[in-house]
Amino acid sequence: MNKFKSGLLFFAAVFFSGLLKAQTLEEGKKFMYYERYKSAKGVFEKLVAANPNNVDAVYWLGQAMVLPEENSDVAGAKALYQKTLMNNSNSALLLAGMGHIELLEGKAQDAKNRFETAVSISQGKNKDVLNAIGFANVQAPNGDADYAVQKLRQATELKKMTDPDVWANLGDAYKKLIQGAPAQTAYEAALGLSPNYARASYRIGKIYQTQGIIQKEIYMRYYDEAIAKDPAYAPVYENLYQYYYGNDVTKSGEYMDKYLANTDVDAAKDCSYRTSMLYARGMFNESISKGQQCIASAGPEGPYPNIYAVVAYAYFKLGDSLNAKTYFDTYFQKQKPEKVGPVEYKTYGQTLIKLGQDSVGGIYIDKAVALDSTETGKIALLKDVAMGFEAQKKFKEAGGWYNKLLSVKQNTTKTDLYNAGYNLFRGGDYTTALSIFNIYSQKFPDDPFGYYLSGKSSWAIDTTLEQGLANPYFEKTIEVASKDSVKNKAQLIGSYKYFLVYSVFKKDKAAAIEYADKILLLDPADAETMQNRELLTKPATTPATKQPAKPAPAKPTAGAKSGGTKKK
Repeated sequence: MNKFKSGLLFFAAVFFSGLLKAQTLEEGKKFMYYERYKSAKGVFEKLVAANPNNVDAVYWLGQAMVLPEENSDVAGAKALYQKTLMNNSNSALLLAGMGHIELLEGKAQDAKNRFETAVSISQGKNKDVLNAIGFANVQAPNGDADYAVQKLRQATELKKMTDPDVWANLGDAYKKLIQGAPAQTAYEAALGLSPNYARASYRIGKIYQTQGIIQKEIYMRYYDEAIAKDPAYAPVYENLYQYYYGNDVTKSGEYMDKYLANTDVDAAKDCSYRTSMLYARGMFNESISKGQQCIASAGPEGPYPNIYAVVAYAYFKLGDSLNAKTYFDTYFQKQKPEKVGPVEYKTYGQTLIKLGQDSVGGIYIDKAVALDSTETGKIALLKDVAMGFEAQKKFKEAGGWYNKLLSVKQNTTKTDLYNAGYNLFRGGDYTTALSIFNIYSQKFPDDPFGYYLSGKSSWAIDTTLEQGLANPYFEKTIEVASKDSVKNKAQLIGSYKYFLVYSVFKKDKAAAIEYADKILLLDPADAETMQNRELLTKPATTPATKQPAKPAPAKPTAGAKSGGTKKK
């Protein structure tokens, strides 16, 4: 064989070897796109084994180690990057990867220094480096989303930039900043480069889903679009499984099956998901048994931490607070703090409250409210806790949680204000109740009920009537209620009874008789008032054996409400 031919064959071998490696790297990246991290890790491990200095493969292997929600290996990825950097200290991509690790370790400034060094080495012209920096700041909980936007926009401006992943990461950065419009524009740009890029359609749907149920038709359209573009894109199935989990078990189960069919085989994950479906179907004892089986049969990596939460939920539903607490405690030990959601905190808080640990339980409820991203979710959570205290006749605590709801809800109703004030009143916190009823009157000035409740609260504060604190409130009640004495009969009678008592206290018998007459005009059958009037009108020469009855600053009754207000 002549030298020309042998050289040609050597060139061809190198060419096709490089092509094969490139395709294999892309295969691993495709698995990353589908969030099939175990499969991706296997591909990258083979590439790194063949060439430990293949910095692209090393970077992506580190990402495959870091990104799994369960069993992520940040320490392992850090060791891999550090080892490879020893022989490739000027690799901008690996420096970006190390910055990602440092962000996950909470070392924001160290990470920023790494990123800037990587940009400097690559002269700000390497799309993969800029994309890696942007993604790191989006993915890490304490990442700088503004910085991510800056670097990703820089990447989009590079010549011949045709990677939809860059635009999708830019959309994620805007979404992290809660800027829906520019996020959607970025996702649409990704679709412009790759029409079947399901991730972008899915992400647009997520923008609308976080805006609440009113947008359901819109975000479901984008989810259906993502599935149509790429039926193998598992994240959309997982999202729909979770979406229907609490309201349509059949649909939830169907999407769970599709998710598991399109993701990596993982016995621990499969066991966890199927246990959660038993729970969703109300099969609490069965879900406990299945969950305990999952825990006992888990391999070296251990069970999914979520399995402990599912078993805890089941015990909570069965009223076994002690076992619920035990499994929740284990869950919080096993699960990464950033993975704990509002439902876990809420249920744990309620468990502690049932065990009599109200103050500690309240801390976890507050955590749940802070984590919930929607007003609807926050309100439902607070109301649920408040109603629980109300059912236990812990009215002061119930009023406190209803009061927290007022600070969350943008448009408070009469019912919202009533629930907070009324429960605080029943719980003996008259000062706070008064402040809430004053808000009621300011918000609904034509409704006498707010003034009436303020009067009741003031009367409870000034029980001796020495200060006359309730007078202006009952006077205002009478003024407003008199416009419709039939509708507002209860508030008028209650206000007149207060002034009857106040007049007796002031020794103004004529005024007291006048108020008694006003009451009887509205309710001729009021026996108490008839008796009081009889006592008041007895001749002065006849010793009165009994003083007129003094109605106490009683709790406002349900029948006293006006304007359609109902206690809920």
